Amino acid sequence: MTSSKVRCNLSQTYKFPSSSTKLRYQPKHLTLKQRENPTYPALHFKLKSENEPEGHGWKICIYSDNIDGATQDYVTNKHPENLFLTSSSDRDEELEAGMSLLKQVPSWYSANISVNLLDKLKAVRLWLLASEHRNFSQLKLCHRIYLPSATNLTHYLALQLLSIEELNENLSSVGLLCLKSSCSCILPSINFGIQQLENFIESDTNVEDVDRSDCSISMMRKRVSSHAIKLFGPAHEERNFSIMVTVGRESISNETLISNLLKAGANVFRINCAHDDPNVWSEIVRKVKANSQMLEKPCRILMDLAGPKPRTELLMRETNVFMAPKIDTKGDMIPSAHFWICSMECSSPPPPHFSPGAVICVDRKLIDGLKEGDFVSILDGIDKKSSLRVVLKRSLGADDYGFMVECSRATCIGVGSKLYFKRGNKKHSLGQVVKLLKIEKFVILKVGDSLTISRFCCTSVDEPNCAMFDSNLVRISCTSDQLFDGVNPGELIAFDDGRIWGKIRKKKANEITVLITHASPTGSKLGSGKSINTPRSEVKLRGVTPRDLVDLEFIASHADMVGISFIRDVEDIQSVRRALDEKGAKPEIGIVLKIETKEAYERLPILLFEALKYSNPVGIMIARGDLMIECGWEQMAEVQEGIMSVCAAAHVPVVWATQVLETLVKSGRPTRAEITDAATGMRLSCVMLNKGDHIAEAVCALNSMLSNRSSEKKIAMTNPLIPPSRL
Repeated sequence: MTSSKVRCNLSQTYKFPSSSTKLRYQPKHLTLKQRENPTYPALHFKLKSENEPEGHGWKICIYSDNIDGATQDYVTNKHPENLFLTSSSDRDEELEAGMSLLKQVPSWYSANISVNLLDKLKAVRLWLLASEHRNFSQLKLCHRIYLPSATNLTHYLALQLLSIEELNENLSSVGLLCLKSSCSCILPSINFGIQQLENFIESDTNVEDVDRSDCSISMMRKRVSSHAIKLFGPAHEERNFSIMVTVGRESISNETLISNLLKAGANVFRINCAHDDPNVWSEIVRKVKANSQMLEKPCRILMDLAGPKPRTELLMRETNVFMAPKIDTKGDMIPSAHFWICSMECSSPPPPHFSPGAVICVDRKLIDGLKEGDFVSILDGIDKKSSLRVVLKRSLGADDYGFMVECSRATCIGVGSKLYFKRGNKKHSLGQVVKLLKIEKFVILKVGDSLTISRFCCTSVDEPNCAMFDSNLVRISCTSDQLFDGVNPGELIAFDDGRIWGKIRKKKANEITVLITHASPTGSKLGSGKSINTPRSEVKLRGVTPRDLVDLEFIASHADMVGISFIRDVEDIQSVRRALDEKGAKPEIGIVLKIETKEAYERLPILLFEALKYSNPVGIMIARGDLMIECGWEQMAEVQEGIMSVCAAAHVPVVWATQVLETLVKSGRPTRAEITDAATGMRLSCVMLNKGDHIAEAVCALNSMLSNRSSEKKIAMTNPLIPPSRL
């Protein structure tokens, strides 16, 4: 919203852009009218449209205490290049007419700032009420429990279209809070401000009756906390915030982790469906619910969909010998190790959700005779026989199969080892190991290194001589077709939430070569499952993926909330809603929209209006890692403030996520900047912490910080327009 100087004769008809699509560029008849008490000039208008009957009532467009006839401040949602003025009045005549009008203004009017503020606040109120009318078709689709919130969001968006900086300064000068700080209760705050000003100047003017049912300041402010309780559950008795913690496979082997987190103050647990598998998720959910019940500490479970986000896949190095099982960091032997067995001809990657220690390629197609639960015998490199149990069988087409197997004792597998299985007294050969690909946990990248991203995890049929790893080339894989189809040489690419940056040098059908331009001086680790971002590329990522739809079946029956990752449009919300209904999810399951892209940020109001159509609890997660890469770090402060303001207006709880207290979580000591960052998160409904060795300590520290702040001490991003002393 900007202010334009319109030189015109106020008694004629002009065309101005309208914020209403239906009335856009329709004539608006402008005139200068007078009121008896007080007497002052104000710009009024009528709307004329071919599709609607002409209105009989005049609407105030803008007030100005500095009208000179020839120059009029006209505030509108305009596009300067499309502003059409049909009048061609002579400028001298305009000046003469303007001076005569100026003489009608009482001398006391411009000096009486309270009267001026009262009139301007009434004009703003009319503008907000008009926005309800313009957006009636959108508002009527919202669920009844969210209608006041959707209406307040409409008022907020309409307020952003006005140039009110000077008005805010004048409001502050008389002890009223500025309009833009009243996000959660805009219209009630303006109504109360009007009442206070009228009482102050003892005006005899009748104030329009205002329907205050369910729209009082106190009730509007309570909606923010009530919506947060619906989504995250009851808050901790000593604080009004929720603490969310990401948990994964490590919580299964660590018997005390979940209970320690609950005792420290965590009340929401997040599972990222981009990692692990339903078996692991099921065990995590079981442990969370069991500990919650045992400790009598209620908690909720959020499960994030993997989404279409490109990620690094399995990192492989060709080797001759592989030992398993492994020894963990404590010196204990890991109970079992997994291998993916496939034919060299097919060389299929392991299925999603599994993280095998190695890929075993044999010299023949694997037959259909094996089934899950069977045992495969292997003669290892020292002529010692070991048994591998089949835990998964997968058809690879053309009478070929792949098998996921596990071993529970020390085994040495090498090139040349023979595999077979027994059926009765007969021994059946499965072939000989001709290639062994060890799954690497990570590769180390330095500035100047060349990194190749392959479309395939293993050696493909199209490139039979392509080595997965050699001494001169670091290679990873990514199976996202959109990445290979959307990037071009010269564009930037980021890995692992921007910790590693590079520039694309070459692009082939199945390979992308990247020159590393930013990494740690000692080298940065890049593991599997890490994010890949291309902020300046035309990578068209689809919304909810087929894998997401499969995962929703588990989520519908186990989770309290579902997180929609990399959401871009309303179709993503609709797809998830349909899938949840089809899979019999409980009606109160929450929906969390993860704002990770520039498109999602720009479409946030539209996404919120769509989410508010349903009765499900709604929340927003500010995923700052991807969002910073997509929008640029220079814009990040403005972007996250914008998200928080819009959500405050819609009474939607917000999750403050990504690298919160990260140094404390990983090393046990926080930085000063992290403390300040966590304090910013206290303005919101929930703060999320990621995994780390000191996660329980971090939760305890955050809980202590949050408990020291009562709701009255919350930073006033949702304060009303009235002074605190009058609340």
